[in-house]
Amino acid sequence: MSGIFITFEGGEGTGKSSHARNLAESLRKSGRSVVLTREPGGSPGAEEVRALLVTGEVGRWSADAEALLNYAARDSHLRETIRPALTRGDLVLCDRFMDSSRAYQGHAGGGDMALIDMLERSIVGRTRPQLTIILDVDPEIGLRRARGRGASDEDRFEKKGLDFHRKLREAFIQIAAKEPARCRVIDSSRPYEAVAEDIRRAVAEVPGAA
Repeated sequence: MSGIFITFEGGEGTGKSSHARNLAESLRKSGRSVVLTREPGGSPGAEEVRALLVTGEVGRWSADAEALLNYAARDSHLRETIRPALTRGDLVLCDRFMDSSRAYQGHAGGGDMALIDMLERSIVGRTRPQLTIILDVDPEIGLRRARGRGASDEDRFEKKGLDFHRKLREAFIQIAAKEPARCRVIDSSRPYEAVAEDIRRAVAEVPGAA
């Protein structure tokens, strides 16, 4: 694969979606061919699965069921969107990917990590990001930001409680510590442009990205 794969991770209200859009616009202006996508979702089939995961009652799925649903969506997303884009030589920016399964369903959700490991090996395989930007913010601030976006029925994970979201933050920090060559943790409690500048610097370090 000749393209570049960059993912954005973090808890609720960290600014992932906004910063991913901002980066995509900036890179396109510089002449790069960019595919901006998201998880769960990113392909027609995966978007159908997304609705099952992010809406409804908090307890509608166990953590293991969530992992299986996420990986069903991820398989479609990889086959239909991500891998074809990388083969074309595009730069792919993805709002959430495999690390969210480890954090949400594994560490915070208490799911079976052996199951998640197996799914990651089988479905993600070698299609791993060259760079993962982890946006970090105190969960109380993040949840306040998320709720300030206005009413949405995609709030199932936001409703899981502060303890869950504190565990999420711990999980992402642990992931970054285990893979420092791939992951960059950026404090997103700061002003938007300061965060965006740190993201641009991190991306500029990836050969061929900037």
